[in-house]
Amino acid sequence: MTSHLGTMILFAAAVAVVFALLLREESSEQLAIGARIFGALVLGALLVGWLMFFVAP
Repeated sequence: MTSHLGTMILFAAAVAVVFALLLREESSEQLAIGARIFGALVLGALLVGWLMFFVAP
């Protein structure tokens, strides 16, 4: 996992786990918010990457 994508996914997973543990008490709520945070981080990064691809010269 030495690609930028792999590193980004690993970082997003770590951030999502920590935030889920800090923000929610119940296990089911932690899983739900962790998945939403992970998805938002990965999809947001991919979207910004595509936007930079089309905007940059």
